Order: sequence, then structure tokens, then C-alpha cells
Amino acid sequence: MAMKLVGASVWEEELYEHLTSHEENERGFLEKYQNAAESSASAAFGYLCALIVEDEIRHHRVFGELASALKADAELRPEGPAVPRLDHWGPDAPLVVKLTEELLERERTDAKELHRLAADLKNVKDETLWQLLVKLMEMDTAKHIEILEFVKRHARKSLK
Repeated sequence: MAMKLVGASVWEEELYEHLTSHEENERGFLEKYQNAAESSASAAFGYLCALIVEDEIRHHRVFGELASALKADAELRPEGPAVPRLDHWGPDAPLVVKLTEELLERERTDAKELHRLAADLKNVKDETLWQLLVKLMEMDTAKHIEILEFVKRHARKSLK
């Protein structure tokens, strides 16, 4: 069970418990993938498990950061939280919007190129991992676009 938060609401306590227990589950999940990759003689399976392990390591880190940020907020700690709040984008919000728009343009171009490449690799999808890897990169690009759209939307709000 997670440690209690000093001065936390019931909702904060429940969320903290969820985050810390999920972080622990992520650790176990990570170990399962590592063991699966090590126990198989398949190079392809090992390679794909290694990609998943990279994601699981990031998930574990993010859950820890979310729990830490919640703890800092609930306990009114003076240090900045591990996950910054959306209270402002600083004095350079117009620059953030401009840079975000430039990055979005590049990500959208990349998405189109990856989509074409995935189509080009269709004829080798049953012999190689190539098309799958390109499709995964398409998914990452969609995630990047989602992040950048979020930034642009919120940074624009701070301009008003």
C-alpha cells in the first residue's frame, strides 16, 4: 500500500494509491516482457519485446512523476512538481505557439511520408518487421501531433 499523503483529500489519496500501485504493476509488466524476450529463441520476438520494454520503462517513469506531482500538490510543497502545471507558458507564449505550429507542420508531413512508406512495404509485411515498424512510427507521429495540438491550444489560451 502506498504511503499516505499529508493533508490530502480523499480523492487525492485514492488517485495517489492508484498511481503508485499502477507504477508497481508497470514494474512487474516490464519484467514479464524482459523475461519473455530472454526465454524465446526468436530474434523477431526479442526485438519487438525490446521495443515494448522501452515504452514500459517510460510508462513506469511517467507514473512515478505523476505520483510525485500529486504528492507535491497535495502537501503544498514549495518545490516544483515533477509534472509541471498548466498555470502559464511563461513570457514567451507567442514563441511557443509559433514553434508548435512549425513542429506540427513537420509532423504532418512526416505522417504522410510514413503512410506512403507503409503502403510501399505492404508486399513484404509477411516476411519482415518493416511495415509494422513504420506503422508504429506512424502511431508515434500521431502521438506527437496530439501533444503539439494540446500545447498550441493551451498556449494560445494564455495569450488572451
